[in-house]
Order: sequence, then structure tokens, then C-alpha cells
Amino acid sequence: MKNILLIGGSYGIGKAIAQLMQFDCNIYIAARTNEQISDLRVNYIPFDASIDTLDSSQLPAVLDGLVFCPGSINLRPFKGIKPETFESDLQINFINMVKVVQTVLPQLTASEQASIVLFSSVAASMGMPFHTSVAAAKGAIEGFAKALAAEYAPKIRVNVIAPSLTDTPLADKFLNNDVKKEKSAERHPLKRFGQPEDLAQMAEFLLSNKSTWITGQIFHVDGGMSTLLVNG
Repeated sequence: MKNILLIGGSYGIGKAIAQLMQFDCNIYIAARTNEQISDLRVNYIPFDASIDTLDSSQLPAVLDGLVFCPGSINLRPFKGIKPETFESDLQINFINMVKVVQTVLPQLTASEQASIVLFSSVAASMGMPFHTSVAAAKGAIEGFAKALAAEYAPKIRVNVIAPSLTDTPLADKFLNNDVKKEKSAERHPLKRFGQPEDLAQMAEFLLSNKSTWITGQIFHVDGGMSTLLVNG
């Protein structure tokens, strides 16, 4: 079975990936807590990506997949955003991810063909008001992923999933009542916001042997928001 490492996989999309793949792969979850995954068939490693250095000795010698889940949704008018906010979003979404990738690179290159899955946002490709900070951080991920995919092909595949708003704890303040949920659903051509399972299924595909000829791609799993104009 493949060895898959999920960073921040204890809730939301990461947990959904673990639930989906727990019986087909050896899943390692490096996260701050394990309260919501204690009933899953996974190997838990206490780890806070913002302050800790990942102890690779707790991982197998070969990693076939890596998913980096931590992120932020920091929406506010540009004129009120301090530079420190941009730095923080870049640190959470991008710099911490780079550190993890460099740490486990020996295990990834030991695989016959490893797969890295990263998360961006629909805001990186669409101009959306109040998204300057998060769009900049997620845009860095997309550029990085393509460059890394080119550098490590064919040994490591690198792909990015770019969702729209998804019902996870991170997005709770945007979906915490029926009015907000209805408005969010209406903004999407498919008339609903995302569920963790929507993203988990794409991640599972990108980690599997069904996607061995796919690398350097940005997959917009966003209910059609980034490409379809149906509410105009």
C-alpha cells in the first residue's frame, strides 16, 4: 500500500481525505490535534506547521504522497490590511508548506513516482474584492507547484486543487447561518457551495495511479465559479 502524508489532516478536507483513503493506503497525519480522527485507521504525529519542524524519522523511508492542507481565509478591504497580514498569510499558506516539502523530499524521491497535492483558491485566478492577501498567498502556491513539477518530473508529480468556498471549520464564519449558506450557493453555477468530500475525491485521484500522466496542473473544483458566468 502507498504511504501518504497529510499535513493538517485532522479536520475539514484533510479528514475527508483520510476517511476516503484509510483502508487503501497507510495514512500519516501530522496535525495539531487528533480529536476528530481518533476513530480512523491513521498514524498520528503531533505537529504544528507554524512553529514545529517535522520529524521525518517518524515517517516511513518512502512516501508516495504528500498533501498540505493548512490555509487561511483572510478577507478585508486592501486599504485596511497591514503588511504583517500579507506576511502571515504567506507564511501559513506557502512558506510553511515549502519547509515541509523540503523536509520530506528524500522520502518522496525514494518513491517510484510520488504525488504532491497542494491547495490554492478560486481567488488566485479570479479578481475578487477583499481577497488581495489570500489571493497573493495562493498565487504563490500555484507558481511554485508548476516550477517544482518541472524540476522533479518524472520522479514527483505536483498538482494543485483550487476550490471555491467549502464547508469546513476554516470557512465557518462565511457559512454560519442559513442566509449566508443560501447566498453562497447562489453565487455558484452549480447552486451549492463545496463539501470536504468534493475536494477529497479529487485529492484521492491525484494521489492514485489513475493520474500518473498528470502533473503541473491547477484543478478548479469550484462549482463552475472560475469559468462559467450564469448569473450575469
